Amino acid sequence: MNDLTQTPEMLIATMGARARRAAATIAQASDAQKADALRRAAQALRDQAPAIIAANARDMDNAVANGLSPAMLDRLKLNEDRVSATADGVDQVAALANPLGSVIDRSVRPNGLELSRVRVPLGVIGIIYESRPNVTADAAALCLRAGNAVILRGGSEAKESNRAIHAAIVEGIVAAGLPAEVVQLVPTTDRAAVGALLKASEFVDLIVPRGGKSLVARVQEEARVPVLAHLDGINHSYVDGAADPAMAQALVVNAKMRRTGVCGSTETVLIDRAYGHAPALVRALLDTKCAVRGDAAVQAMDARVTAASDEDWDTEYLDAIVSVRQVDGVEDAIAHIAAHASHHTDAIITEDAATAEHFLNAVDSAIVMWNASTQFADGGEFGLGAEIGISTGRLHARGPVALEGLTTYKWIVRGRGQTRP
Repeated sequence: MNDLTQTPEMLIATMGARARRAAATIAQASDAQKADALRRAAQALRDQAPAIIAANARDMDNAVANGLSPAMLDRLKLNEDRVSATADGVDQVAALANPLGSVIDRSVRPNGLELSRVRVPLGVIGIIYESRPNVTADAAALCLRAGNAVILRGGSEAKESNRAIHAAIVEGIVAAGLPAEVVQLVPTTDRAAVGALLKASEFVDLIVPRGGKSLVARVQEEARVPVLAHLDGINHSYVDGAADPAMAQALVVNAKMRRTGVCGSTETVLIDRAYGHAPALVRALLDTKCAVRGDAAVQAMDARVTAASDEDWDTEYLDAIVSVRQVDGVEDAIAHIAAHASHHTDAIITEDAATAEHFLNAVDSAIVMWNASTQFADGGEFGLGAEIGISTGRLHARGPVALEGLTTYKWIVRGRGQTRP
């Protein structure tokens, strides 16, 4: 147990030392034992679902009283289906192929030395997140399966839910014979604990922030540990002149409105002036109770459209709001995306394969799509199991970060007595 009378710095140092010891143990554990721990954890989540939902109800009551937005409340809420889906996600991670020990490449030097690059765990990972309590289970499962220990720091709005989920995960870990310290949850909501975690370079090898722009900006500014993050999900769906109208309408509405609070939600729709069904597309968005902010051409399509400001093109709404602009073909769309996107997820809707391939190659985002909803920007949908987050950087990992993204590699050199001249 952690002593809550400790200073945040002392608390994180204590947790970090425990995580280091646990990381050494988990790195040597068999793949079967790690998979068994996750299957047991998944069952514990199902068994403890009533307690988890009750804890979440307390969080929801506090969140409503504190005026959280509907989108944030949706992220926070747990029910039987969501707890079951979370448990299923942990089971899915248990069933994934083990990345550890896999040989990335192998070569033999002229002197006979055999060189291999082999996947190994990163070590200790710190994850700082907001709102979504399912991240507690997803992050724990992925880190453990990849042979890492993890220190979790959830948001204060989900503290009761996170504690209940963490308790179930630890039950499964211990039942499988692994140390409970493989997955630790920071027990205080003191913001100073975040600062201490960001500076704990002696104990932590990677920080992953999952949350709003202010959280990620703080992490990137203060961290003394490498950070894997994205600031925004300013995602675009471009409707080309050669788009199928029925497909375009279905994709755009789904990309924006399926769940408006997820980072894969489309925030800006770009419509080619050559596309002849733009008014119907705009009406379809408005009819789903989505507020549309458009340029002059889009405003002329429906009286319900309000004027878009310059700021709208750079805004991640995470709500039932979308900005819509007409563009002069794919090059204009690519230029708009280059100027305003966050390099997260951008999609083209078209029946013209050559235009699609040009878009896919020219748009510099972690995920680019052709004739698909941006809501598919998710590790589970990519067959990776649960994801730790989506990285928009260019180093180490990009796009949905799952097991492979939570490993590094080492060189193994095998010789037969060679000496260097």
